[in-house]
Amino acid sequence: MMISFLVLLLLGMPVAFAMGIAAALTVYQLESTSLLLIPQRLFMSLNSFPLLAIPFFVLAGELMNAGGITRRLVQFATALLRHLRGSLAHVNVVTNMIMAGFSGSATADCIAIGSVMIPAMKEEGYPPAFTAGLTAAASCIGPIIPPSIAMIIYGSITGLSVGAMFLGGFIPGICIGLGLMFLVHVVYARKYSWPRGEKAGWSEIASAARGASLALLAPVIILGGIITGVTTATEAGVVAVVYAFFIGVVVYKEIPIKKIPEILRNAAINTAVPVLIIACASIFGWVLARENFTGGVDDVLSSITTNPDISYFLIICMLLVVGCFVEGTAALLIFVPVLFPLGSKLGYDPIHFALVIIITILIGTITPPVGLQLYIASSISRVPISEVVVWPFVAIMVAVLLIITYVPILVTFLPSLVFAK
Repeated sequence: MMISFLVLLLLGMPVAFAMGIAAALTVYQLESTSLLLIPQRLFMSLNSFPLLAIPFFVLAGELMNAGGITRRLVQFATALLRHLRGSLAHVNVVTNMIMAGFSGSATADCIAIGSVMIPAMKEEGYPPAFTAGLTAAASCIGPIIPPSIAMIIYGSITGLSVGAMFLGGFIPGICIGLGLMFLVHVVYARKYSWPRGEKAGWSEIASAARGASLALLAPVIILGGIITGVTTATEAGVVAVVYAFFIGVVVYKEIPIKKIPEILRNAAINTAVPVLIIACASIFGWVLARENFTGGVDDVLSSITTNPDISYFLIICMLLVVGCFVEGTAALLIFVPVLFPLGSKLGYDPIHFALVIIITILIGTITPPVGLQLYIASSISRVPISEVVVWPFVAIMVAVLLIITYVPILVTFLPSLVFAK
């Protein structure tokens, strides 16, 4: 099955169809299994209350973007960081870190922030190839700092607490953002001799903060409800939609009623992609389980090493390679059922292990040839993918990932503080 799946991918078939067809061909060859299994598994995989959060967070992100939230956040970040060398590059990263608290999607953040920041940075003379690479890399912070669609999917597969994973993502997301800013400051600001801007006064910062205050309050409301137990992740998604609608239509008045059908259509399209992948991956995963793929991976790792630290490193290397060829959601759905039992066997903290897997797969979304965020940033900047400067950002993100991997308290501190037994 894996061979047919890889062949279909190499032929350019969308990953959802490649998984579905490869799995269906395998099921057809199994004499003891009816083809009725396929529609049953497809339906059962989507009959999940936690997964209902996905369309709500996607819709909330669309409403936030249409309501002028991105522009106000850029203005706020610019007021704070204008005095730094390469200020717009820093603004790009910080805006992604703040926007991460709304949509939970790297794709949504890349489109929303890229459409604002890439033209602005090009106009100020920043190299387009650098601008596209930075935007693609910074958008990966979206599913790490909560809320996170990737964590919701992981929780639906494993039964882990989504709230605990949300808390576990805070510090790693901030660390990756700081790592990108460090690279910009130490390497690129010197390389291109970017000048410092004039430092904003307190009145200007206060004015920008007032303009972005309602946007900055959204993550507090969303996460506060989940952490305190008032809402589930799905219910928090509903709250996010209502809040985003109120801000965009009533407060900022930037969303005319006639534009709402377009917003709903965009949200439906952006929801359909991961949902289709989830459905097709369910039957694909069932076949992998039937063929004891988990046992095979376990045997391979055990034959190489029994050291948990080395096993961690090998898992990261494997997922980084996988990320170059398989879309992020599909990679989660294929490998989490395989790796989660293995992580338990090796004694890894489940929340820490979840964050390591999610971050590793997200890094893959900016690596060619399949990296979706890379394609989006390339399209907005009109720079060929082969010319986009992305590998330095991948390197710094992998370095931060390794620190997070071997210093687990960076992930486990907040969950243990809030969810202490």
